[in-house]
Amino acid sequence: MTATPKDTPKDLSGSVMLAAGGTGGHLFPALALAQELRRRDIVVDLITDMRGDRYGSDFPARNIFQVPSDTLRGRSPVAMAKTGTALARGVAKARQIMTEVNPKAVIGFGGYPSLPPMLAARLKGIPTGIHEQNAVLGRANKFLARRVTAIATSFHAVKGIDVGTAAKVRFTGNPVRDVVLDWARQPYAPPGATGPFQLLVFGGSQGARFFSDLMPQAFASYPAEARAALRIVQQAREEDVARVEAAYRASGIEARVAPFFPDLPEAMAKAHLVIGRAGASTVSELTVMGRPSILVPLPHALDNDQLNNAQRLASGGGAITLEQKDATAERLAAEIGQLLDDPNRLAVMAAAARVLGRPNAVVLLANMVEDLMGRWAPASV
Repeated sequence: MTATPKDTPKDLSGSVMLAAGGTGGHLFPALALAQELRRRDIVVDLITDMRGDRYGSDFPARNIFQVPSDTLRGRSPVAMAKTGTALARGVAKARQIMTEVNPKAVIGFGGYPSLPPMLAARLKGIPTGIHEQNAVLGRANKFLARRVTAIATSFHAVKGIDVGTAAKVRFTGNPVRDVVLDWARQPYAPPGATGPFQLLVFGGSQGARFFSDLMPQAFASYPAEARAALRIVQQAREEDVARVEAAYRASGIEARVAPFFPDLPEAMAKAHLVIGRAGASTVSELTVMGRPSILVPLPHALDNDQLNNAQRLASGGGAITLEQKDATAERLAAEIGQLLDDPNRLAVMAAAARVLGRPNAVVLLANMVEDLMGRWAPASV
């Protein structure tokens, strides 16, 4: 068992344990909930997989516990046995941790790393809840749905919720971090006729290469005056940064390119248009801030969760959705060009996105957690 102390220890029996893997889509909503629970003087512990926090979030937990987990990487007997062994070890270690900490509730945020702690909590009779960030119930959450006490969702309708689990569901929305809520106070201002056009491009670890290859090509066809007006902030893999910078420089485009932006919420708030994938956290932040976007869902994602997320936002008028097979440099150049020429449409899209936002999601989710804590009973000796 590995624990990293974060706060002065308090009453262990009054704590909540959050289970989230080391990906932004799972970690950021958990971080937002931790921030809200701390405002309510509720002690938070985090239990995660061996990747830890790769996002520099300084997760506000008293302790960060790490347990082994694994993703099912194939259907062969060897692959399944390897995954099963890792999960079993994770459940055993998570039970040991929960025996020591004795939390009043355990909340999971999806992904295979959440399975060991959620199963351990059920074995110990601790009230449990899961939060689904996407418009489609993820595979880990689908497995857990019948085994947990409560289910929180980010969308009114979530594919994969069946009759047997519907009574457990609460629509809370997807919590966003405090820094996002702070920048959401800045109203959207469409670009001026002659002023710069602020563009944010990011694709996450799995999508940055696609945009690195495509975006410089898309803008190369623009006239010199239009290129000079662009101000681009773009995420790129470390090995691609130099070539993307060189491509923009050759086109006379001002660009800031980096593998990671700690000030990404600020960049989103200042953007006239956002281009990116359609992960749950991205969609939630776009709607809370009210920013127009062109979304290119990650293809071949499990259960098409990103495509469903993007379509929900596009159907409300807040985004344009392009499937990757249709997202050529020419198509993107045309879509962006039309928006450049029509600031009023950008403003309408921004307003439509904000209507879909759920800035109080973290409050609603924390309320659910407190309800679960009220169902806790001390383990028998």
